[in-house]
Amino acid sequence: MRVLIVEDEPYLAEAVRDGLRLEAIAADIAGDGNAALELLGVNSYDLAVLDRDIPGPSGDEVARRIVASGSGIPILMLTAADRIDDKASGFEPGADDYLPKPFDLRELVLRLRALDRRRAYARPPVREIAGLRLDPFRREVHRDGRYVALTRKQFAVLEVLVAAEGGVVSAEELLERAWDENADPLTNAVRITVSALRKRLGEPWVIATVPGVGYRIDAGPAPEPGDDGTAGPAPRPGRRRG
Repeated sequence: MRVLIVEDEPYLAEAVRDGLRLEAIAADIAGDGNAALELLGVNSYDLAVLDRDIPGPSGDEVARRIVASGSGIPILMLTAADRIDDKASGFEPGADDYLPKPFDLRELVLRLRALDRRRAYARPPVREIAGLRLDPFRREVHRDGRYVALTRKQFAVLEVLVAAEGGVVSAEELLERAWDENADPLTNAVRITVSALRKRLGEPWVIATVPGVGYRIDAGPAPEPGDDGTAGPAPRPGRRRG
């Protein structure tokens, strides 16, 4: 999951971002309405957390533009205005939820996951494919009934791959969905994480590499990966491999 945090108090924004990262939720920060609209125009987000009182276009205006874009991004208003009238007016621009300050980070995480679940209501909360059973809310993964302990980043990558239901996910998309905007696009983080994830899940390899394209969950045995975590080349007909 990737979230946009629109908050003009840097310390609060950074605290929320760091807390979400501990829950395997990637987050970007925008300090004003213009920065928020710019990030929304170039990145794909699953959720937006908006402070109503921000410089530039207000949180309400950002919410209206999100709704008008047709992106379907759920919006959680996060603000110090906590009166009933304030809450009512906060829903008018298109907010899906409202959390007054001060707040508990655990409640914010629960509300974000609930919004994400509603957004993806057509998909079962617990996803299963190729012997994998991934529960995004308990953050648990089982393979053929065996519990698999994953790091936060490995879980985030696997969640994106499982959600694709066997479709190919590019390294660029994985970097965008499981990391944040500060990730170096030239980094080897995706390849290294996929390689480690593959080993954690065990044999037969369930994550296949599509050379030059990306990765996918393979319902059948995937090619054995090479030392760098990518699928090794197929042997040529008529040649013996030494």
